[in-house]
Amino acid sequence: MSKVIAIANQKGGVGKTTTAINLAASLAVLEYKTLLVDCDPQANATSGVGFDPRNIKTSIYECIINDIKPMDIILETKTPNLYLLPSHIDLVGAEIEMINMPNRERMMKQSLDSMKDEFDFIILDCSPSLGLITINCLVAADSVMIPVQCEYFALEGLGKLLNTIKIVQNRLNVNLAIEGILLTMYDVRLRLSNQVVEEVKTHFQTMVFDTIIQRNTKLGEAPSYGESIIMFDAESKGAINYLNLAREVLQKNNLTAIPNRDKILSAENRNPIDLSLN
Repeated sequence: MSKVIAIANQKGGVGKTTTAINLAASLAVLEYKTLLVDCDPQANATSGVGFDPRNIKTSIYECIINDIKPMDIILETKTPNLYLLPSHIDLVGAEIEMINMPNRERMMKQSLDSMKDEFDFIILDCSPSLGLITINCLVAADSVMIPVQCEYFALEGLGKLLNTIKIVQNRLNVNLAIEGILLTMYDVRLRLSNQVVEEVKTHFQTMVFDTIIQRNTKLGEAPSYGESIIMFDAESKGAINYLNLAREVLQKNNLTAIPNRDKILSAENRNPIDLSLN
């Protein structure tokens, strides 16, 4: 059974897609089979892992509206263990088409539930809005990760998003948890960045990830090559940040402990100990 994490914030430009791509790639590199679901009509996550949205014939739109099975259209990326459920500009019209549908808030969940046993993690890249598609993502998710840019205005929309999450928890998905608040675009040279970090950590305490994503030119360059930062420059500061975030996510979900079955030395692997004195 996979863990479904939605990356959400109605404010644009806070690093949602960058986080979705690179967290998914980092989990994949750590040998967890991961599915990246592009839930944004702009399809930036789709192009960010090497696919041209103009060539996508079947996308998440068809899964939601036409009941196409997601497993039939999943694409394998260049990163081992990382798969993509692509998006397309057609997704813009989905919210209008879904208005009169029964269980319109659960269409995404119905699509994803059919393949939860196939992956360890499913990462949802939400659009920068609090519309019906984003609500669908929150209903389908086990938890939500909230990227927050280290700038003053980024804090203003955080309250609205948390209220929306609370409404979803109360009415549509009682099991939805907050995976954590992720501070992004941090510049150690700026006093404002440090003030935002302090303020967010003071207000939200343990909800804030220890990992902070620093400003890094490589993170901006990687999508233009259709690659995650892990594939583009594994030694860059951005790659290190996102690998640390992936490890922190694994720790929060108790996936870093060695399973008991792996602690037991099997009979075929047990080498006899030579006690003879030579």
